[in-house]
Amino acid sequence: MERRCAEIWRYRELLYFLAWREVKVRYKQAALGTAWAIIQPLLAMIIFTLFFGRLAGMPSDGLPYSLFCYCALVPWTYFSGVLAFAGNSLVSNSNLITKVYFPRVLLPAASALAGFVDFLISGSFLVVLMAYYRVTPNWRLLLIPLFIAGIGFLTLGLSMFFAALNVRFRDVKYVLPFLIQIGLFCTPIIYPSTLVPHRFRWLLSLNPCWGLIEGFRGCILPVKPINLTVTAISMAVTLLVFITGVLYFRRTERTFADLI
Repeated sequence: MERRCAEIWRYRELLYFLAWREVKVRYKQAALGTAWAIIQPLLAMIIFTLFFGRLAGMPSDGLPYSLFCYCALVPWTYFSGVLAFAGNSLVSNSNLITKVYFPRVLLPAASALAGFVDFLISGSFLVVLMAYYRVTPNWRLLLIPLFIAGIGFLTLGLSMFFAALNVRFRDVKYVLPFLIQIGLFCTPIIYPSTLVPHRFRWLLSLNPCWGLIEGFRGCILPVKPINLTVTAISMAVTLLVFITGVLYFRRTERTFADLI
Protein backbone atom coordinates (compact mmCIF):
# COMPACT_ATOMS: atom_id res chain seq x y z
CA MET A 1 0.00 0.00 0.00
CA GLU A 2 2.83 2.38 0.87
CA ARG A 3 4.49 1.62 -2.46
CA ARG A 4 1.25 2.31 -4.32
CA CYS A 5 0.74 5.64 -2.50
CA ALA A 6 4.29 6.65 -3.40
CA GLU A 7 3.62 5.81 -7.05
CA ILE A 8 0.44 7.89 -7.07
CA TRP A 9 2.36 10.77 -5.51
CA ARG A 10 4.91 10.61 -8.33
CA TYR A 11 2.06 10.91 -10.84
CA ARG A 12 0.28 13.72 -8.97
CA GLU A 13 0.78 16.18 -11.82
CA LEU A 14 -0.98 13.77 -14.18
CA LEU A 15 -3.83 13.54 -11.64
CA TYR A 16 -4.22 17.31 -11.67
CA PHE A 17 -4.11 17.36 -15.46
CA LEU A 18 -6.76 14.64 -15.78
CA ALA A 19 -8.99 16.39 -13.25
CA TRP A 20 -8.68 19.75 -15.02
CA ARG A 21 -9.29 18.07 -18.38
CA GLU A 22 -12.50 16.55 -17.04
CA VAL A 23 -13.69 19.93 -15.78
CA LYS A 24 -13.10 21.48 -19.20
CA VAL A 25 -14.71 18.60 -21.08
CA ARG A 26 -17.74 18.65 -18.80
CA TYR A 27 -18.53 22.26 -19.63
CA LYS A 28 -17.15 22.41 -23.17
CA GLN A 29 -19.43 24.42 -25.47
CA ALA A 30 -21.90 24.91 -22.58
CA ALA A 31 -23.36 28.40 -22.85
CA LEU A 32 -23.77 28.73 -19.07
CA GLY A 33 -20.47 27.04 -18.25
CA THR A 34 -19.82 26.31 -14.57
CA ALA A 35 -23.13 27.96 -13.67
CA TRP A 36 -24.64 24.51 -14.22
CA ALA A 37 -23.00 23.49 -10.92
CA ILE A 38 -25.53 25.77 -9.20
CA ILE A 39 -28.41 25.37 -11.66
CA GLN A 40 -28.69 21.58 -11.25
CA PRO A 41 -29.20 21.47 -7.45
CA LEU A 42 -31.14 24.75 -7.61
CA LEU A 43 -33.70 23.37 -10.08
CA ALA A 44 -33.97 20.17 -8.04
CA MET A 45 -34.56 22.28 -4.92
CA ILE A 46 -37.31 24.27 -6.64
CA ILE A 47 -39.07 21.11 -7.87
CA PHE A 48 -38.82 19.39 -4.50
CA THR A 49 -40.00 22.52 -2.70
CA LEU A 50 -43.07 22.85 -4.94
CA PHE A 51 -44.13 19.20 -4.89
CA PHE A 52 -42.97 17.98 -1.50
CA GLY A 53 -42.69 21.17 0.55
CA ARG A 54 -45.85 22.94 -0.62
CA LEU A 55 -48.20 20.35 -2.13
CA ALA A 56 -47.34 17.37 0.08
CA GLY A 57 -46.59 19.46 3.18
CA MET A 58 -43.37 17.58 3.94
CA PRO A 59 -41.95 18.67 7.33
CA SER A 60 -38.46 20.16 7.45
CA ASP A 61 -37.66 20.26 11.17
CA GLY A 62 -38.78 23.87 11.52
CA LEU A 63 -36.49 25.13 8.74
CA PRO A 64 -37.45 26.73 5.42
CA TYR A 65 -37.94 23.70 3.17
CA SER A 66 -35.86 25.13 0.32
CA LEU A 67 -32.86 25.66 2.61
CA PHE A 68 -33.39 22.27 4.28
CA CYS A 69 -33.43 20.55 0.87
CA TYR A 70 -30.63 22.49 -0.84
CA CYS A 71 -28.28 21.89 2.09
CA ALA A 72 -28.50 18.14 1.44
CA LEU A 73 -28.50 18.48 -2.35
CA VAL A 74 -25.03 20.05 -2.34
CA PRO A 75 -23.20 16.87 -1.14
CA TRP A 76 -25.67 14.57 -2.90
CA THR A 77 -25.14 16.27 -6.27
CA TYR A 78 -21.39 15.84 -5.82
CA PHE A 79 -21.76 12.18 -4.88
CA SER A 80 -24.19 11.24 -7.65
CA GLY A 81 -22.49 13.35 -10.34
CA VAL A 82 -19.01 11.99 -9.68
CA LEU A 83 -20.25 8.41 -9.45
CA ALA A 84 -22.00 8.72 -12.81
CA PHE A 85 -18.83 10.01 -14.49
CA ALA A 86 -16.27 7.89 -12.62
CA GLY A 87 -18.17 4.66 -13.18
CA ASN A 88 -17.37 4.98 -16.89
CA SER A 89 -13.94 6.60 -16.49
CA LEU A 90 -11.88 3.53 -17.43
CA VAL A 91 -13.96 2.53 -20.45
CA SER A 92 -14.12 6.07 -21.80
CA ASN A 93 -10.32 6.35 -21.54
CA SER A 94 -9.54 2.97 -23.10
CA ASN A 95 -7.10 4.56 -25.56
CA LEU A 96 -4.91 5.75 -22.68
CA ILE A 97 -5.07 2.47 -20.79
CA THR A 98 -3.98 0.36 -23.77
CA LYS A 99 -1.16 2.65 -24.88
CA VAL A 100 0.41 4.37 -21.86
CA TYR A 101 1.30 3.15 -18.38
CA PHE A 102 0.17 5.13 -15.36
CA PRO A 103 -1.65 4.19 -12.14
CA ARG A 104 -5.16 3.42 -13.41
CA VAL A 105 -6.68 4.65 -10.16
CA LEU A 106 -5.91 8.18 -11.33
CA LEU A 107 -8.90 8.07 -13.68
CA PRO A 108 -11.66 7.61 -11.07
CA ALA A 109 -9.66 9.77 -8.66
CA ALA A 110 -9.57 12.57 -11.25
CA SER A 111 -13.37 12.44 -11.50
CA ALA A 112 -13.66 12.70 -7.72
CA LEU A 113 -11.21 15.61 -7.63
CA ALA A 114 -12.89 17.44 -10.52
CA GLY A 115 -16.25 17.10 -8.80
CA PHE A 116 -15.04 19.25 -5.92
CA VAL A 117 -15.06 22.23 -8.28
CA ASP A 118 -18.82 21.81 -8.68
CA PHE A 119 -19.12 21.17 -4.95
CA LEU A 120 -17.49 24.49 -4.09
CA ILE A 121 -19.55 26.41 -6.65
CA SER A 122 -22.88 24.95 -5.52
CA GLY A 123 -21.84 25.40 -1.90
CA SER A 124 -21.32 29.11 -2.50
CA PHE A 125 -25.02 29.49 -3.29
CA LEU A 126 -25.78 27.82 0.03
CA VAL A 127 -24.18 30.84 1.71
CA VAL A 128 -26.59 33.08 -0.20
CA LEU A 129 -29.60 31.03 0.94
CA MET A 130 -28.43 31.12 4.56
CA ALA A 131 -28.05 34.89 4.40
CA TYR A 132 -31.51 35.24 2.83
CA TYR A 133 -33.16 33.17 5.59
CA ARG A 134 -30.92 34.74 8.26
CA VAL A 135 -29.48 31.44 9.44
CA THR A 136 -26.18 31.73 11.29
CA PRO A 137 -24.08 28.58 11.78
CA ASN A 138 -22.54 27.76 15.15
CA TRP A 139 -19.35 26.01 16.28
CA ARG A 140 -20.38 22.79 14.54
CA LEU A 141 -19.31 24.39 11.26
CA LEU A 142 -15.76 23.44 12.32
CA LEU A 143 -16.73 19.77 11.91
CA ILE A 144 -17.73 20.12 8.28
CA PRO A 145 -14.32 19.03 6.88
CA LEU A 146 -14.88 15.66 8.58
CA PHE A 147 -18.13 15.05 6.68
CA ILE A 148 -16.76 16.41 3.41
CA ALA A 149 -13.81 14.01 3.73
CA GLY A 150 -16.24 11.17 4.46
CA ILE A 151 -18.29 11.97 1.37
CA GLY A 152 -15.09 12.17 -0.68
CA PHE A 153 -13.80 8.77 0.49
CA LEU A 154 -17.20 7.15 -0.01
CA THR A 155 -17.45 8.57 -3.52
CA LEU A 156 -13.92 7.51 -4.42
CA GLY A 157 -14.38 4.00 -3.01
CA LEU A 158 -17.58 3.40 -4.97
CA SER A 159 -16.07 5.03 -8.07
CA MET A 160 -13.13 2.63 -8.04
CA PHE A 161 -15.39 -0.36 -7.52
CA PHE A 162 -17.90 0.47 -10.26
CA ALA A 163 -15.24 1.68 -12.71
CA ALA A 164 -13.39 -1.63 -12.35
CA LEU A 165 -16.62 -3.61 -12.51
CA ASN A 166 -17.68 -1.74 -15.65
CA VAL A 167 -14.59 -2.96 -17.49
CA ARG A 168 -15.81 -6.55 -17.15
CA PHE A 169 -19.57 -6.00 -17.16
CA ARG A 170 -20.75 -3.13 -19.37
CA ASP A 171 -24.22 -3.41 -17.83
CA VAL A 172 -22.89 -1.25 -14.99
CA LYS A 173 -23.41 1.96 -16.96
CA TYR A 174 -27.12 1.11 -17.23
CA VAL A 175 -27.54 -0.10 -13.65
CA LEU A 176 -25.65 2.76 -11.99
CA PRO A 177 -28.17 5.56 -12.78
CA PHE A 178 -30.93 3.34 -11.41
CA LEU A 179 -28.99 2.74 -8.17
CA ILE A 180 -28.31 6.46 -7.83
CA GLN A 181 -32.01 7.22 -8.23
CA ILE A 182 -32.89 4.70 -5.52
CA GLY A 183 -30.22 6.20 -3.27
CA LEU A 184 -31.86 9.62 -3.58
CA PHE A 185 -35.04 8.35 -1.93
CA CYS A 186 -33.19 6.20 0.62
CA THR A 187 -31.32 9.25 1.92
CA PRO A 188 -32.97 12.04 3.97
CA ILE A 189 -32.72 14.75 1.34
CA ILE A 190 -36.36 15.58 0.59
CA TYR A 191 -37.61 14.40 3.98
CA PRO A 192 -36.24 14.67 7.55
CA SER A 193 -34.79 11.63 9.27
CA THR A 194 -37.30 12.18 12.09
CA LEU A 195 -40.01 10.73 9.82
CA VAL A 196 -38.34 7.33 10.16
CA PRO A 197 -39.24 5.42 13.35
CA HIS A 198 -36.34 5.48 15.80
CA ARG A 199 -35.97 1.69 15.91
CA PHE A 200 -35.26 1.58 12.17
CA ARG A 201 -32.76 4.44 11.95
CA TRP A 202 -29.73 2.28 12.73
CA LEU A 203 -30.66 0.06 9.79
CA LEU A 204 -30.97 3.01 7.41
CA SER A 205 -27.66 4.37 8.64
CA LEU A 206 -26.05 1.39 6.88
CA ASN A 207 -26.59 3.61 3.85
CA PRO A 208 -23.47 5.73 4.44
CA CYS A 209 -24.96 8.72 2.64
CA TRP A 210 -27.56 8.88 5.40
CA GLY A 211 -25.21 9.80 8.25
CA LEU A 212 -22.79 11.81 6.09
CA ILE A 213 -25.44 14.06 4.53
CA GLU A 214 -27.33 14.43 7.82
CA GLY A 215 -24.03 15.35 9.49
CA PHE A 216 -23.24 17.86 6.74
CA ARG A 217 -26.66 19.41 7.18
CA GLY A 218 -26.22 19.49 10.96
CA CYS A 219 -22.91 21.36 10.62
CA ILE A 220 -24.53 24.02 8.46
CA LEU A 221 -27.90 24.41 10.20
CA PRO A 222 -27.60 24.95 13.98
CA VAL A 223 -31.13 23.72 14.79
CA LYS A 224 -30.35 20.29 13.28
CA PRO A 225 -28.72 17.94 15.80
CA ILE A 226 -25.99 15.52 14.73
CA ASN A 227 -26.79 11.92 15.66
CA LEU A 228 -23.43 10.55 16.80
CA THR A 229 -24.53 6.91 16.60
CA VAL A 230 -25.76 7.22 13.01
CA THR A 231 -22.65 9.21 12.11
CA ALA A 232 -20.33 6.56 13.57
CA ILE A 233 -22.12 3.75 11.71
CA SER A 234 -22.01 5.68 8.42
CA MET A 235 -18.33 6.49 8.87
CA ALA A 236 -17.54 2.83 9.56
CA VAL A 237 -19.48 1.72 6.47
CA THR A 238 -17.72 4.41 4.44
CA LEU A 239 -14.33 3.07 5.52
CA LEU A 240 -15.41 -0.47 4.62
CA VAL A 241 -16.67 0.68 1.20
CA PHE A 242 -13.42 2.54 0.51
CA ILE A 243 -11.22 -0.44 1.47
CA THR A 244 -13.39 -2.78 -0.61
CA GLY A 245 -13.15 -0.46 -3.61
CA VAL A 246 -9.36 -0.23 -3.31
CA LEU A 247 -8.90 -4.00 -2.97
CA TYR A 248 -11.22 -4.85 -5.86
CA PHE A 249 -9.59 -2.24 -8.08
CA ARG A 250 -6.10 -3.54 -7.31
CA ARG A 251 -7.14 -7.15 -7.91
CA THR A 252 -8.64 -6.45 -11.33
CA GLU A 253 -6.27 -3.71 -12.51
CA ARG A 254 -3.94 -6.10 -14.34
CA THR A 255 -6.71 -7.27 -16.67
CA PHE A 256 -7.96 -3.82 -17.72
CA ALA A 257 -5.84 -3.58 -20.88
CA ASP A 258 -6.97 -7.05 -22.02
CA LEU A 259 -10.67 -6.59 -21.37
CA ILE A 260 -11.24 -2.98 -22.29
